[in-house]
Amino acid sequence: MDIEKSILPNGMTVITDPMPQLSSAAVGVWVNAGGRNETEPVMGVSHMLEHMAFKGTGRRSARQIAEEIEAVGGYMNAYTSREQTAFHMRTLKPDVGLAIDILGDILIHPAFDQTELERERQVVLQELGQARDTPDDIVFDHLQAVAFPEQPMGWPILGNEKTVSRFTRDDLSTYMGANYLASSMVFVASGAVEHAQVLELTNAAFDGLKPGTAAGPMSARYVGGETRVAQDLEQVHVTYAFPGVSNTDPDFYTFQVYAAALGGGMSSRLFQEAREKRGLCYSIYAFAQAASDSGILGIYVGTGEGEAQEISGLIAGEMDSLAATATEEEVSRAKAQM
Repeated sequence: MDIEKSILPNGMTVITDPMPQLSSAAVGVWVNAGGRNETEPVMGVSHMLEHMAFKGTGRRSARQIAEEIEAVGGYMNAYTSREQTAFHMRTLKPDVGLAIDILGDILIHPAFDQTELERERQVVLQELGQARDTPDDIVFDHLQAVAFPEQPMGWPILGNEKTVSRFTRDDLSTYMGANYLASSMVFVASGAVEHAQVLELTNAAFDGLKPGTAAGPMSARYVGGETRVAQDLEQVHVTYAFPGVSNTDPDFYTFQVYAAALGGGMSSRLFQEAREKRGLCYSIYAFAQAASDSGILGIYVGTGEGEAQEISGLIAGEMDSLAATATEEEVSRAKAQM
């Protein structure tokens, strides 16, 4: 069956992808707001709100939310990125209505209970500590901060200890009121669903959603530079970023193919040359990160202190070489990975 799209009276978009041969469904809400929609005093509030959404509403406690969906074999989760926040569930066909009702409840009537906020604050602070203790994770926050300094595009999605420690219920409510608006939200259902039924259920569950469109984020401005963080580790974790293209640019797919051919798998140029032929590193890969108005070509390598300088020159050489001498076979392999 074909994908169908409708707009609810309040402006929320509803998209369904019916798969009648299935007995289960995936449903979710994608909000067109994330880290880039924050101001510096509340850096990380998008992520904190994602955590708090499941922590109780006017109708359900945090435990009731978890028990209701798990009692029918369902699964729920959420994630935050720089431009979106998503809340999604998987459930069997008879329980799609329950999943939609819970999603509407947590996104329209969150309690933001103070006790739950204090508890979740500690969880996020632990998450920050875990990221800081994971060098091949935190290095990407450093990369983003250098590529896009002093602007939301360069801020860490989790925020920092200072901002997370002072979040209030008003901060969450204010951010949600400004960004969780109907025309900036998309509901998607796929699997054992019917478009007409989903429209009826979402119309009821999201009837109280505030109409309107959230303000767009500050334009991203690539700057670049260099930063080094000394730690007592066995490996050197190095990242590189080069200006790329946005996800609406005509060259977006060429950008993706180039990154895959450069460092997208074990057959890629970087992996073959740096690891297989020279043994200079354990891990090396390239990635194309594209946002609505900007992008970067990124490269990560985990290597030894003595090899870091040599591998930088190798990467520059392989980038130039691929641009000049890419083969049809390489392009075909890169496309197959996408």
